[in-house]
Amino acid sequence: MSQDQTEILQRALKREKAARKAAEKILEEKSRELYLTSQRLEQLLDEKSSQLEGVFENILDAYVVMDLQGNVIKFNEAAIKLFGYDIARDKINVVNLIYKEDYQYAISSFLELQTKGFFKDYEARVYTKSKEVKWVHINASVIFDSNKKPVAAQGIVRDITDQKKSAEKLIESENRLATLILNLDNGIVLEDENRNIVLTNNKFCELFDIKANPKDLIGMDCVAASEHNKVLFKDPDGFIQRMRSIDVDKKTVIGDELEMVDGKILERSYMPIVAGDQYKGYLWTFTDVTLKRTYRKSLEAQKQKYYNIIANMNLGMVELNNNDEILMVNHSFEKMSGYTEAEVKGKNARALFAAEEDSEILKEERKKRNKGESNSYEFKAICKKGKTRHWLVSGAPNYNIDGEVIGSIGIHLDVTETKNLEIQKEKLLSKLAKSNDELQEYAHIVSHDLKSPLRSIDALVSWLKEDNKGKLDAVSLQNFGLIETTLEKMEQLITDVLNYSSVGADNSVKVNVDLNSMVSELVSILYIPDHIEIKSLNVLPNIIGDKTKLQQVFQNLISNSVKFIDKENGSIVIDVEDLKSHYKFSIKDNGIGIDKKYHDKIFKIFHSLKKSKDSSGIGLSIVKKIVNLHEGEIWLDSEPNVGTTFYFTLKK
Repeated sequence: MSQDQTEILQRALKREKAARKAAEKILEEKSRELYLTSQRLEQLLDEKSSQLEGVFENILDAYVVMDLQGNVIKFNEAAIKLFGYDIARDKINVVNLIYKEDYQYAISSFLELQTKGFFKDYEARVYTKSKEVKWVHINASVIFDSNKKPVAAQGIVRDITDQKKSAEKLIESENRLATLILNLDNGIVLEDENRNIVLTNNKFCELFDIKANPKDLIGMDCVAASEHNKVLFKDPDGFIQRMRSIDVDKKTVIGDELEMVDGKILERSYMPIVAGDQYKGYLWTFTDVTLKRTYRKSLEAQKQKYYNIIANMNLGMVELNNNDEILMVNHSFEKMSGYTEAEVKGKNARALFAAEEDSEILKEERKKRNKGESNSYEFKAICKKGKTRHWLVSGAPNYNIDGEVIGSIGIHLDVTETKNLEIQKEKLLSKLAKSNDELQEYAHIVSHDLKSPLRSIDALVSWLKEDNKGKLDAVSLQNFGLIETTLEKMEQLITDVLNYSSVGADNSVKVNVDLNSMVSELVSILYIPDHIEIKSLNVLPNIIGDKTKLQQVFQNLISNSVKFIDKENGSIVIDVEDLKSHYKFSIKDNGIGIDKKYHDKIFKIFHSLKKSKDSSGIGLSIVKKIVNLHEGEIWLDSEPNVGTTFYFTLKK
């Protein structure tokens, strides 16, 4: 190392030594100053403590003392309990107690403390030793020494956590209430004691067609607003007078009805808000009851309508309880029974009206009503004059709003006259059946007795012709021929009459008839000329009925078609259509046809459009009678010179 370098190093060491001595001196002075400050602070605190001995130890709120750097110097018992720190063991700085989100607010408050020497009503959150968050209220001030130099700070700390929670819940509740009121389906107006609006809602603005936000109405004079809105009502002056009367009386009003010009009906209610003996405000509510009032009027009209119907209908109505005691009767029942409502009310209906032999019927019907069953029944009733009447009753259980059977309601119809007619009808039917049997027997006897002389005459004519063979001239032979033809026609007529009378006799046995086979056999035995063709478009079905009578139907209709075909190429077409409960048959020909004016006559007995010796005019009458017996109908569609189609239905 050179000499220059050595000198430089020595000078540097001297400067460093001098600087160290200067720093040690400053540190010694600062330490002495800090010691003196600490001594003054301890002395001051001792003085304060001696002056306020016992005060801060026993106050309910926490008392905290810290130095100007924020280090906690003193906690009373309440502070220890609040924060959870032991001041003798734990080193605490208030910065560590401040809740992180309130840090900036805390700093600004501490600056206020330094500049003003105090701060009031500081509210913020703090951490306890266990990191629990508490809300506190603090009033703090600076502590000065005898030289009026700041040496520390002190504060009263009050735990307001529970108060804050209650306040938050109250605010939430108020917000919910405000939201509820704002969205209520009733118009709400809350006034203060001077009748200025404190709160209103959307529905109020809607009802009164106010184009404004409810918040914009706060503070408005309700008296002036009422004067302005009175034109919305059918009776503006009445609206204002009633409003003033309510305001003067200051008594609760429920359900005032207001009719508006636009047809709406509002229901207005009023409630004064009283605290002690003083009025603090007034609550008005407005409800749109237009639909309800309209419905109520409609319901009342319907109720009156049905009441009038029940009261005046020609049916007796009786309401009973579960013990068969009469609760109500209508005017028609009074007329039916001969009793007034006052005379029967509370009486047992069964004991009062039922004939002895029908009492059990009513007892059984009451059991059915108790089970919730409805039905109709008939019984003999004794009216007030002692006469026996037949009543038809339609009974139903009567329920309360809980669905419990509380009695029954019966609609009564006096069927005495109808019952008498039924009895007469039964007697008449019995007599008619007997007459029919006698008539059929008579028809058989007559036909037999009539045919015997005809056969005798026919035999005599034959003998006369035989005995005078070769002696009779042409005119005589012609006359004898006419006699024979007439006799033959009379015999056929008697046979047809007998057949017609026996068709309605209910002595046939119904069997399953194969119509397809039956018609095929029938066509094979009937005389069908070569120029006429008979065909079936579809297979004919099986049907339950009288085989002989059904054969008569098809035989008569096919024979008629054959008889009246005048074309060189004759055609008869048989077809069937399946309906819901019946089969519909048709027999179509291309014969002479039938004029429409005769369509109804041809089914009547002894009506024939073409007089001939083999046509008695009874065939179609027999067909119609047989079809009716099988619960069917017969009709035709025909055009002269074109052809005829007979349609008929037979029950399946």
